[in-house]
Amino acid sequence: MNIISQRSLLAIALGTLLAAGFNAPADARQDPREQDKQQHDKQAKHKAGADKAGKQAPQRQQHVPAAQANARAVEARQDAIARQRNAEMESQRAAQQRSAHAQRQAQQRQAQAAERRQQAAAQQQAARQQAQRRQQAERQSAEQHRLAAKRAAERQRATVAHRDLDQQRLERQRSERRLAQQRQAAERREHDARAAQEHARQEQARKQSLVSHRIEQQRDRISRQEQQRRIDQQRQRAEDYRRYVATRQALERQRAMQLQQQRRMAQYRYQQEYYRRVHLQQQRLAAQRYDYHSNPYFYTPVNYRYGYGGNYYTTNRYGADMLRQAVNYGYQEGLRAGRADRYDRWNSNYRDSYAYRDASYGYDNYYVSRSDYNYYFRQGFQRGYQDGYGDRYQYGRYDQGNASILQAVLALILNLQYLG
Repeated sequence: MNIISQRSLLAIALGTLLAAGFNAPADARQDPREQDKQQHDKQAKHKAGADKAGKQAPQRQQHVPAAQANARAVEARQDAIARQRNAEMESQRAAQQRSAHAQRQAQQRQAQAAERRQQAAAQQQAARQQAQRRQQAERQSAEQHRLAAKRAAERQRATVAHRDLDQQRLERQRSERRLAQQRQAAERREHDARAAQEHARQEQARKQSLVSHRIEQQRDRISRQEQQRRIDQQRQRAEDYRRYVATRQALERQRAMQLQQQRRMAQYRYQQEYYRRVHLQQQRLAAQRYDYHSNPYFYTPVNYRYGYGGNYYTTNRYGADMLRQAVNYGYQEGLRAGRADRYDRWNSNYRDSYAYRDASYGYDNYYVSRSDYNYYFRQGFQRGYQDGYGDRYQYGRYDQGNASILQAVLALILNLQYLG
């Protein structure tokens, strides 16, 4: 019985070892932790079986050494197999660890490569964005430069156009000044010629009048007292006029400086011509010598009545002629003054003219008072100025180089009443 039992135990142990050997490849393919657990379970079962077998056969103690030797051999083989299995498992674990380490390194390399790719992509994106911003800045700068160049070109064109306009305006003003100077020179020559002719005509008329009145002096003469009164009145007028002329020079200089400061060159030239004509007239008056007793004005009776400002005055035909002359001379001077202000593009204001204030051109202090002459001269001047400034002939006419007020306007201004 003991021999049979021992043989049975050996067969079981060998079967177990063989089964373990056959199953080793499959176990090797299992997870190392699972294999360790299975090995531990098997060793525990084997130990339990051995313990049971030892209890059931105490009577087989005589055969223990042989069984122990066999068991040790089995255990040695099992240990060898376990060591081999552990070595294989360690090798597999090392291979798995190496594989896992390689995978981790590969993953790290892939992650690093991906990170580098992302960084490269980010850098490329940043470079593209920077390039786009640079291109946009360059476009904006180019656009700003283009707009600045365009504005500069427009300013230059405007400057050139403005300069051209100024040049054209200056040329036009120079042309107008030249035309005005030529016109004034022609008018001055015509006026001087007319003045000389008028003076000669007046002298001739006076001489003829003297001759005719000498014949009729007995019939038309006034009383000697009235004649002497007129002579005394005339001498007083001459003295008053000389005092006025002496005080007028300062006024002339002041007015000339004012016109120059105002840059009214056309009006300045006209005023200079007016001064020149007045001074020539004064020289002629200073050179003349009158014989009061032979002059018909001083013994011809009054036969005309005129009035202004609510007062009425009387005179003879010589005084009436002087009043007509005052209106005509005033019209001619006003025409020149109005044209000058129009050339200067000055506001219309006939009262501002020195000729209007002076109102004595043509006055030789004979036949009428200076205040009467001034009044009618200014009446003609006002209408002549309006015609000259407006470049028209509403109150006068221009015939053969001579401007004169219309007879209807003259009659309306003087309103002379013939007394018979």
